[in-house]
Order: sequence, then structure tokens, then C-alpha cells
Amino acid sequence: MNQGRIWCVVNPTVGLPLFLGSVAITSLLIHYSVLSNSTWFGAFFGG
Repeated sequence: MNQGRIWCVVNPTVGLPLFLGSVAITSLLIHYSVLSNSTWFGAFFGG
């Protein structure tokens, strides 16, 4: 593992949930911006 020494600084029980939470929040923000800024995406899910 190339970045294995990061766990000497940050505990994995703190770092992994923080990383996965930031990925989930980023994904939700991107999906929200696509849904609110396009007309065809909402119409597609609306039927």
C-alpha cells in the first residue's frame, strides 16, 4: 500500500468513517445539483 503511513498519523477508526462520510456527502451534493439544474433528469424520473 503506497499511502500506508497515513495510519501512523490518523487512527483508522477515525479516518475511514471520515473519508467514507465525505465521499457520501460529495456524492449527494453532486446528485442534488444535477437534479436541480437540469430539466430532463427530473422529467425522466417523473415518468
